[in-house]
Amino acid sequence: MPNTTTTDAVSHADLANAIRVLAMDAVAAANSGHTGMPMGMADVATVLFGKYLHIDPTAPHWPDRDRFVLSAGHGSMLIYALNHLLGYADMPIEEIKNFRQLGSRTAGHPEHGHADGIETTTGPLGQGLANAVGMAMAERSLNARFGDDLVNHHTFVIAGDGCLMEGVSHEAIDMAGHLRLGQLILFWDDNEITIDGKTSLSTSTDQIARFEAAGWHVQQIDGHDPIAISAAIEAAQADQRPSMIACKTTIGYGAPTLAGTAKAHGAITGPDEIAGAREKLGWPHAPFEIPEPILAAWRATPEHGRAKRKAWDSRLAAAPQQAEFNAAFSGDAPAALKTEIAKLKAQHSEELPKLATRASAQKALAVVNATTPNTLGGSADLTGSNNTRTDGMEPFTAETYGGRYVFYGIREHGMAAAMNGVALHGGLIPYGGTFLVFSDYARPAIRLSALMKQRVVYVLTHDSIGVGEDGPTHQPVEHVAALRAIPNLAVFRPADAVEAAETWEAALELKDTPSALALTRQGLPTVRTSHTDDNLTAKGAYVLREADGERAVTLLATGSEVEIALAAADALAADGIAAAVVSMPCWLLFERQSPEYRAAVLGDAPRVAVEAGVQLGWERWIGDKGAFVGMSGFGASAPAAQLFQHFGITAEAVAAAAKAQLKA
Repeated sequence: MPNTTTTDAVSHADLANAIRVLAMDAVAAANSGHTGMPMGMADVATVLFGKYLHIDPTAPHWPDRDRFVLSAGHGSMLIYALNHLLGYADMPIEEIKNFRQLGSRTAGHPEHGHADGIETTTGPLGQGLANAVGMAMAERSLNARFGDDLVNHHTFVIAGDGCLMEGVSHEAIDMAGHLRLGQLILFWDDNEITIDGKTSLSTSTDQIARFEAAGWHVQQIDGHDPIAISAAIEAAQADQRPSMIACKTTIGYGAPTLAGTAKAHGAITGPDEIAGAREKLGWPHAPFEIPEPILAAWRATPEHGRAKRKAWDSRLAAAPQQAEFNAAFSGDAPAALKTEIAKLKAQHSEELPKLATRASAQKALAVVNATTPNTLGGSADLTGSNNTRTDGMEPFTAETYGGRYVFYGIREHGMAAAMNGVALHGGLIPYGGTFLVFSDYARPAIRLSALMKQRVVYVLTHDSIGVGEDGPTHQPVEHVAALRAIPNLAVFRPADAVEAAETWEAALELKDTPSALALTRQGLPTVRTSHTDDNLTAKGAYVLREADGERAVTLLATGSEVEIALAAADALAADGIAAAVVSMPCWLLFERQSPEYRAAVLGDAPRVAVEAGVQLGWERWIGDKGAFVGMSGFGASAPAAQLFQHFGITAEAVAAAAKAQLKA
């Protein structure tokens, strides 16, 4: 039902124009930014926030609030203006005046964590739309678990033509329609303008037909008519399908000469144009000045959301599931996880299995899913290869939102972006699988996981030339290095079943860091033969086997090459050369250790690294005089064992490199 608390004495036009002038004034002050979209979509935003969006700025993290995603993130002044007008404590007028300045909360594009009311980082077009699909999935999943009294809210999105042109939008729209996410409502800013000019220059897609074909409820309205906007929202809320409302708008609405043109995208900053817009909009007030009646009306609009939040607080306090609900939204890994992972590690160290790490990681994942009811797993059509589904996991579908396993289809980018939305929503820990080589398809979303500090776990199997016969198209040689280059992304490459178990434990403990698990197709022997409860993988690197006597050389390795380093150390020992072997499953976590610990692990002896990938990045650990054994180009199609011999990634090659270091 619509909110009716907005003061009738203040017109819709005045409320909407407050958004428009704040956008113009902020962009003009910064001499940078985008005014066109905030001015064009101000009417839609005014109706949505004024009557339908259930939020409470005094409790911005209320779990059952409606979510609003500005997928067209370049129009960031829309959400900043709204948050100031609504009374968010961290968005005073000074923040609007400091738009796009160093240290301000009002960054050029909305940044999650910089200010309350910013549900996700947007700017890369299409990402916000796909995030919103994940948020809507999370809402339905948690609703199935906790019921309408605790979880029953909508996710609203504003997307532009650019968002709908990006390929990820196809994946997200298709997925949302298939899952019938009826709590998801998208407003398309249909202004027919991109930076280059009219959209007809680059597309002739019938977006209405496109959304209908994907199973969405679709409406077309005048995006400047508040009555039509209100009616469309109510119709969308009444439909059980996801809804797209095509809002025909004028970009830069109100600008005297630039409205409706490509220049309005970000050029309404000249004093004459701004003065003309003020006159045309009937806004005679000074820059950044919002008359008290208009500001008071805006500040009153969240009252309906506040009342709903207070009622929700009472329901939560009386709910039998209160403790379970709070535990889910705390984000903490359950205490039982560490205990059960320790048991699994002890079992592996005793039984010494030879398993592909994709298989041993699945054994650890079974422990994770059994002890952690908040996981929402899935795979991009590679479930049997990624080993991401464990016993008892039912599918998450339009008929059974209580399932914990998502069949994402061949949509790596859409999967990754949706998982970001699941994590951002709260209450769930998402993970999803694909081949490591296809992480390229998901990379924009993986980068945003790291930027937003979201715990998303990427299960990336078939991690090297060990893929074998599928050949170089499926053999990732540069991908581990490329993922390591992303700040705040924990890239794990476990060496055996014990490290695989520790990897899953560490990934869940990293609440502010996403993880990428690079896992093998081929079987690996257990190299951790003595059990310890301590999670050595969580240290990033550790001495797996110390030299017999003073170190002459240190061998560094990850994943499947750790066994090669151990064999090389044995060969060197036979020649009287004392070699230590260091396993380095996660560089990021090693970087986070103390300098003293890192120095003790690496030692002072010459170093040789071995990894079935490119050298990029290893220079930091081996030093200028170190040696590297690995790949210098793409792979080939052949059985895995032959490929390792062919490319010289062998114990003999590592031992020879070590001896060469000692002679240098």
